[in-house]
Amino acid sequence: MRTDTPIPVRLDDYVPFPFEIDSVRLDFDLDPRATRVDASMDVVRKSAGGTDPFVLDGENLKLGSIRLDGRALAPGDYELTDAALVLHDVPDRFCLETSVTIDPSGNTALSGLYMSGGRFCTQCEATGFRRITFWPDRPDVMSRYTVSVTAGKAACPVLLSNGSPAGTTDLPDGRHQAVWEDPHRKPSYLFALCAGAYDTFRDTFTTASGREVALAIHVDPGEAPKAAWAMDCLKRAMAWDEEAFGREYDLDVFNIVAVRDFNFGAMENKGLNVFNSAYVLADEASATDADFEAIESIVAHEYFHNWTGNRITCRDWFQLCLKEGLTVFRDQEFSADMRSRPVQRIKDVIRLRARQFPEDAGPLAHPVRPSSYGAIDNLYTATVYEKGAELIRMLKGLIGPDAFARGMDLYFTRHDGTAATIEDFYACFEEASGEDLSHFRAWYSEPGTPRVTLEESWDAASSTLAIALSQARSSGPSGHNAPALPIPLASALLDGKGGHVALPDAPDGTFLLRLDGRNDSVRIALPPGTARPLLSAGRGFSAPVILTRDADFGATLALAAAETDPFNRWDLLQGLARQHMLDMACRGAAPDAVLVDTLAGACLKAAPSDPAFAALFLRLPDVAELMLDHVPADPVALAAARRGLKAALAVRLAGDIARALGEPAPAPFRPDAAQAGQRALRAGFMDLAAHSGTLCALLPDLFAGATCMTEQQAALSALVASPADSPAALSAFYRQWRASPLVIDKWFAVQARHGPAALSEALTRHADFDLGNPNRVRSVAAVFATQNLAGFHAPDGSGHRFLADIVRQVDPRNPALAARLLTAFEHWRSLEPVSRESARNVLESLGKDALSQNARDIVARATG
Repeated sequence: MRTDTPIPVRLDDYVPFPFEIDSVRLDFDLDPRATRVDASMDVVRKSAGGTDPFVLDGENLKLGSIRLDGRALAPGDYELTDAALVLHDVPDRFCLETSVTIDPSGNTALSGLYMSGGRFCTQCEATGFRRITFWPDRPDVMSRYTVSVTAGKAACPVLLSNGSPAGTTDLPDGRHQAVWEDPHRKPSYLFALCAGAYDTFRDTFTTASGREVALAIHVDPGEAPKAAWAMDCLKRAMAWDEEAFGREYDLDVFNIVAVRDFNFGAMENKGLNVFNSAYVLADEASATDADFEAIESIVAHEYFHNWTGNRITCRDWFQLCLKEGLTVFRDQEFSADMRSRPVQRIKDVIRLRARQFPEDAGPLAHPVRPSSYGAIDNLYTATVYEKGAELIRMLKGLIGPDAFARGMDLYFTRHDGTAATIEDFYACFEEASGEDLSHFRAWYSEPGTPRVTLEESWDAASSTLAIALSQARSSGPSGHNAPALPIPLASALLDGKGGHVALPDAPDGTFLLRLDGRNDSVRIALPPGTARPLLSAGRGFSAPVILTRDADFGATLALAAAETDPFNRWDLLQGLARQHMLDMACRGAAPDAVLVDTLAGACLKAAPSDPAFAALFLRLPDVAELMLDHVPADPVALAAARRGLKAALAVRLAGDIARALGEPAPAPFRPDAAQAGQRALRAGFMDLAAHSGTLCALLPDLFAGATCMTEQQAALSALVASPADSPAALSAFYRQWRASPLVIDKWFAVQARHGPAALSEALTRHADFDLGNPNRVRSVAAVFATQNLAGFHAPDGSGHRFLADIVRQVDPRNPALAARLLTAFEHWRSLEPVSRESARNVLESLGKDALSQNARDIVARATG
C-alpha cells in the first residue's frame, strides 16, 4: 500500500496567526475561463518588531502581480509554491496587493469559485478561499470585506456577495459592476459570491426592533414559485430565533442562492447563503413531505449559523462542533416547535443511530473534538454534527433550562465578533450555573458510544428500589479502558396506571439518574406499603448511549404499556423488534406473534390522534442498527429477517391497510405536520403492502392515482421492493419527470436502494447519470452503499468493487465527494468473514492508487 498518507494536523500544534488583516478589498472581473481577482489587504503585525514571515495559502492560482506598499515585487522578493505565497521580510504595518487569475469552469472540485448551470458560485468552507486568492485561509483570521463584482450584464444580471449592497454601475461593452460591503468581521470560509441569471422570490421580514429586512431566494429561471416554502421557513426561523434565543438578524438584506452542483446541503455564508437546490425547491407535485421537512430544517440551520458560527466562529477547525453541534441542536429545537416534539425527537435519534453510532463503532471513530485530522473535509461527520448536538442537549439537561439560557446569553455577549473554543463556550455555562463542567467536557475528547447496563431490585419490606448502573465504551480507538463519562438519564417512577409515583424531592415523579463512574448505584426509598413502581429511564433519549436493562420480554412489554414518555414507549418496542430480528437472522426464529400484535396495536392506537407517531411503530430498525449488535454481521441475513417481520406485520394489519389505502389521500395538499403525518402513515402501509402477496396488488393503482409526490414516491418505492411489476411504473415515472433533475434523482435512488450491485452499475450507464453532479452520484452510489447494505456487502464482493470503481472515477475531479463515498466502508471490520475479506481487498487495492489527500485519509484510517 502507499505510505504517503496525509500528514496530520494536530490541535496541540495550534499557534495564533501573527498578523491581523482588519480589512480587505476584493475586485472580481468574472470570466468562466479566466476570472481576475485583485486583492488589497491592510496588514498589521500583532507583536511589533517580530520576525515571522507573512504566509498566505493559495492553490491553482496564476499570479499576475504583487505589490507591497505600492512597490511591485520581483520573483526574488517572495517565495511561491503550489500551496503558499511567503513574504519573509515585511514591516509591522503594510498594504499587500495581489492579482491572480483563476479558471472557474475547470474547477470540478466545487471548492472555491466554480460554475454551476452557467452561473458563478463559491464554496469556501473549509479551505476553498485559497482557490480564489492568496490568503491566510484559517477561521481565526477575521476581516471586513468590501467586494466589487464586474461581469457581462446579459449573462450575469445578478451580482451578489456578502453583506449589504453599496451601489451598482453600468459599464461600457454591456458590462456592469456591483459593490458589496460587509460591516461584520468574518473568516475567509464565510466569503461568498454568486453571479448569473436567476428567477428571484422576494419577501420582507420585520425584526423585533422594527427593522425591515429584504429577503430574496435566487433560483433557476422558471423555478421561483418552488421557493415559496423555503421563504416561509426562513421567516419562521428568524422569528423563532428572536423568541427562543433573543437573536435578531443584523443586516438589511438576506440572500439565498440555490445551485444544482453542490457538495453539501447548504452553506451559511454571512448574508448570502448558498444552498443545494434540493433543499430549496419544493411543491406538492415534485417534492415529498420529507423534502419539505428537510428544507424547513436546513433553511433554519443555515440561518441560525448567523450567530452560532458567523458572529461567533471557530478559533480552528478542531472546534467545528462548537458551531455545528450547537446549531444542529438549535435547528432540532426549531423543528420540534414547528412540528410534533416527540416525533421530532424520535427522528433525530433514528438519524443518530443510523449514522453516528456505526461511525463510533468502526475504524473511522473519532471524538467530537478530534486531536488531529488528515484532511479537514473529512471532519464533517455525524459525530461532529449529530453527537455534538446531543452533548448540548445533555448540558441543558444537567444544568437546567434557566441556567442554560443564561449561559447562552453570556456566550453571545462575551464572544460576539471572536473566534472561540469549546473551553470559551463552557466557561460561560460554568459561570451561569455555578457548576464545574470540566468532567463533562471529557465527552468532547473520548470516541465511542457508551453502553449503559441498568439493573434494579425491589425490597418490598422497606419499599426501596435499588438501581445499579454500569458503563462500558463500545469499540473505538480508546476501547474499553477509556475513562468513565458523566451520563445523565432523565427518569421517572411509573405507577402502571398512566401516572407517576411522587418522590419527596420530585412531586411529579421525574428525576435525573447521574452515572459518574464506571459503576454507580442509587437507592430510592418510598413510603411504606408502596407497590413496586416501574422505572422509566433515559426519557427523551437524554444521553447518546446504548441502554440495556435486565427486563425480560414480558416486563418490557408491561413497561412500554405504562410509559408516559413517547420516546421510551417507541424505543422499548424498537428494542424488542431489534432483538427479535437478530434471533430470526441467527437462529431462524419465526416472527413472534405477540410482538407483531404489540407493534400493530401501538400503531392503530396512535393513528387517530397522531398518525406521524403511529407510522413510527411500523418503522423497524434498519440493517445498519442491527449490525451493531451482531458481530460478525451478515447483512444479507439481517435484511431477510427484516423483510420477514415486515411481512408478518402486513398480514396482521391487512384489513386496516386495505381500508386506509382505499381512502383518498388528504386534500387539498398542505405541507404542514398534520397532513404530513397522515401521509407518513399511508406510506408506512404501502411499505408493508410490498411484503404481502395480496396487498401488493393495490400498489399499481395507488401509483397511477397519486396526486402528490409523497404518495407517488411511496407507491413507486413499494412497487420496486415488491414482487409486482415495477418496470412499467419506473418507465412512467421517468417519462413524467425526465425534465426535472431533482425528481430524477429520486428515480435513480429508489432503484439503487434495492437489488444487486449490477443494477446500480447499470444505472451509472444511463444517459442521465452525471459523474460531475454530486446529487446524481449520491442518488446511486451513496444510496446503494448506505441504504442497501445487503447489496453493498454481498459475499461475492460485487458491491465493494462497484463503489471502488465509482470512487476511482470521482476522486480526480471531486475529492471531497469521493472521500464521503468511501466512508460507507466503516462497517467492514464487523462483517462476516467472506464479506470482510472482500472489503479488505478492495480497500487495500484503493490504497495502492494515486488517490487524493481526502480519499487517502479515509482509506488509511479504515485500514490502519
